[in-house]
Amino acid sequence: MVRTVLGDTLPEDLGVCDAHDHLFLSSPRLAGQELDDTSAARAELTAFREAGGGSVAQWTPYGMGRRAADLPLLSRDTGVHVIAATGLHQAAHYATELLTELRGKLAEVFVSELTSGIGTSGVRAGLIKVAGGFHALDAHARWTMAAVAEAHHATGAPIGVHLELGTGALDVLDLLCGELGVPPHRVILGHLNRSPDFVTQRQAAESGAYLAFDGPSRANHATDWRMPDAVHALADAGFGDRLLLGGDTTTAAARSANGGPGMPYLLRRVRPRLELALSEGLVKQMLTVNPGRAFAVDWR
Repeated sequence: MVRTVLGDTLPEDLGVCDAHDHLFLSSPRLAGQELDDTSAARAELTAFREAGGGSVAQWTPYGMGRRAADLPLLSRDTGVHVIAATGLHQAAHYATELLTELRGKLAEVFVSELTSGIGTSGVRAGLIKVAGGFHALDAHARWTMAAVAEAHHATGAPIGVHLELGTGALDVLDLLCGELGVPPHRVILGHLNRSPDFVTQRQAAESGAYLAFDGPSRANHATDWRMPDAVHALADAGFGDRLLLGGDTTTAAARSANGGPGMPYLLRRVRPRLELALSEGLVKQMLTVNPGRAFAVDWR
């Protein structure tokens, strides 16, 4: 079952899935561009639904303004399934005091949010988010990944990984799947379009992990155009069942109502472009079947 904010649902009920995005997000690194407006989130979800969307995985983790209590009503109002996340991002997104407070209990927090609910909202997370660094894993990343692996082993939850500028995928897999024993098919590697290294992408796919191609954005425009080539190469190599697509809207300016691509862009522009490069059947698989498998868990 896939754990959504309205409860567990069958994978096939997700419909067309934006496998990596944000309805709410706040961080000192994005000051002034917070996603914190419920009406704007509802409008974005509605626009995504009108474009044919059926579900969204919100990768916003602990301490970054998830607004978990607002997610069930938004899901009901728009008819879009929403998957919430627990987990922790890079240290730069948090106050030192908060990270100190979490020492010694991080895995416990993740497990609680997956099984009992986020805070007092009662909304259970269906995904654990973690982050690597630029071509490296620092002490913070290793600490959080150890806690994420522990939470995975306790619950079976899938793990979504922020790869900084698309780098470090193999180091992440060595740690999570090698040292920490997480099955590769429970790992979703995000932002691979930001580093168009086809060799590394194929090695990551060969591990059995899911590969998420998400964007576009101003920050990553220099590599966005390489995404269809990467997806084509991976599909030709037999990894079409490992591929996911997402929008990753992280700032208010990026929302469609504010002139940005927003969530609808994934279906309005990215989907038809990929259908030309690949086939309608394969793109449909990437938007429906693959997310259902990636997020579905035999919850413990």
